[in-house]
Amino acid sequence: MRRADRLFHIIQLIRGRRLTTAAYLAGRLEVSERTIYRDIADLQLQGVPIEGEAGVGYRLGAGFDLPPMMFTQDEAKALVASVRMAQVWLDPAMSQGAQDALGKILSVLPPDARVAAEALAVYAPPGGLPAATQRALQTLREAVHERRKVFINYRDLADRSSERTLRPLGCFYWGKVWTLAAWCEQRNDFRSFRVDRVTYVRRLDEQFRDEPGRTLADLARLNEANAREQGWAN
Repeated sequence: MRRADRLFHIIQLIRGRRLTTAAYLAGRLEVSERTIYRDIADLQLQGVPIEGEAGVGYRLGAGFDLPPMMFTQDEAKALVASVRMAQVWLDPAMSQGAQDALGKILSVLPPDARVAAEALAVYAPPGGLPAATQRALQTLREAVHERRKVFINYRDLADRSSERTLRPLGCFYWGKVWTLAAWCEQRNDFRSFRVDRVTYVRRLDEQFRDEPGRTLADLARLNEANAREQGWAN
């Protein structure tokens, strides 16, 4: 890769993430971290507002932008395939957002790349999430974003029904099945709920803040600890 291309890719990678480490950039671009440090310093000298420092990470300052990226035909095809497959497994609002974003990207492509992408013979037929599950997923996803509690009716795998008030923490896709990770106020503990088994959901007016022991990061640490214990037990 030419150095000019590498510098361009560094900017694109940094602006696509909240915080980007030199190790990540080095791995993606297949160069040493020392090379990344030199490239970052050169970009900063050229006036690119890259903020951060070695050993911590980098981000792009506000107000900086580049002309639209010129995707290759293979990259454009990958975007089209990704959106087509994702749409049938997303909620309506997110699905429409993905389609709108793809349209904006295709509109700035060179004609040959756009034609190749739109002619891609890769499709995802309807039949992904049922309409009721789509609606529940959208409500839960928006509640996660707004940090707003939800009330749900839930029917578990044993067909037992329960009512819960939850702090929704994140939605996870497992291939045909979405789950909600949440702090359950009835159980005073973390719980996971299959979205397709939520029979009723309502966002509440009450918002919540992060509290020690009740965050998504706490849940991730707990899951990692449980995985290690199971690994040692085996």
